[in-house]
Amino acid sequence: MTLTSRERVRRTLRFATPDRVPRCLGTLPWAHQRYPEVIQQLRARFPDDLGGVPSVYRPSPRAHGDWYAVGQYTDEWGCVFENIQAGVHGEVREPIIKELEEWHRMQPPYEILPEDWAAARETVNRACAASPLFLWAACCPRPWERYQFLRGTANAMLDMMDFPIAAQRLLRAIHDFYLKECEFWMRTDVDALFFMDDWGSQRQLLLPPQLWRAIFKPLYRDYCAFAHAHGKFALMHSDGYILEILEDLIEIGVDAINAQIFCMDLAELGRRFKGRITFMGEIDRQHVLTAPDPEVGRRAVRTVAQHLYDPRGGVIAHFEFGPGAQPDTVLVIFEEWQRLDEAAHAGAPG
Repeated sequence: MTLTSRERVRRTLRFATPDRVPRCLGTLPWAHQRYPEVIQQLRARFPDDLGGVPSVYRPSPRAHGDWYAVGQYTDEWGCVFENIQAGVHGEVREPIIKELEEWHRMQPPYEILPEDWAAARETVNRACAASPLFLWAACCPRPWERYQFLRGTANAMLDMMDFPIAAQRLLRAIHDFYLKECEFWMRTDVDALFFMDDWGSQRQLLLPPQLWRAIFKPLYRDYCAFAHAHGKFALMHSDGYILEILEDLIEIGVDAINAQIFCMDLAELGRRFKGRITFMGEIDRQHVLTAPDPEVGRRAVRTVAQHLYDPRGGVIAHFEFGPGAQPDTVLVIFEEWQRLDEAAHAGAPG
């Protein structure tokens, strides 16, 4: 039996035995500019099972510039990003809240939300009905990263150490805006809420785990609760080494984690978390996708499957085609997942 993409992903997240591992290719403009033919080939041979819906937000009067072009870009919160490489996004050099006591001058961009919520929901629901894909909402709560964009990373880290009243109020204002977004999107027919924050360095969390649990875990719990209360799944992205908080993410209801699993011990991930949360990739961007030998990519897929694959579900084949990735190595990733799938369903050893 061949499932629709939507049902395939739902079964994977519920550990209800999909017909194969779902696929999701992430691409940056960098890859489209350099390897359009490779992306076209991947899309044709291995169509995605997951995707997004069109945004129904109003244009922001504060935003201008191109997020992925060299130069400056101002987003809908008024944060100014500087980019030195085309095809990727830049960084905030000068935070707009230099003194924490000025936090109240920050105005969340409520003006971009749909003016007519009922009409906007109808637009989204039509897009959902027309697509066989598993679709996530066109919003992405990211309270920690937004706090950094507004305050600068060094200031943000210091704020969290003491967490004065002004910092609490700024973070609350950010979170309240994201909850308002959730209120709109979770009452549409999308399948999931996708939220994110990059929490890991190469070897450890950016904040001590106890601080993370006290300050940010309750925010993510709110997002998961909002999604589940409306029959949606909760998906999260977080780069870096996040082993110390995976148990917490499972506890609060994260259904799938898009993480840099190669920054952690794959064997330990398998022992502790296989069958408890879905791993939405990803293949290592630092050493595997950049390798000129495609066999490195094949071995990486086999390693992920060895530790995390379960025919009941729990794995989504995902990776990001971005700076430095080698096209030949990129192409074999989904080929190898297909081979392993076919071997598993034929009852042969992978």
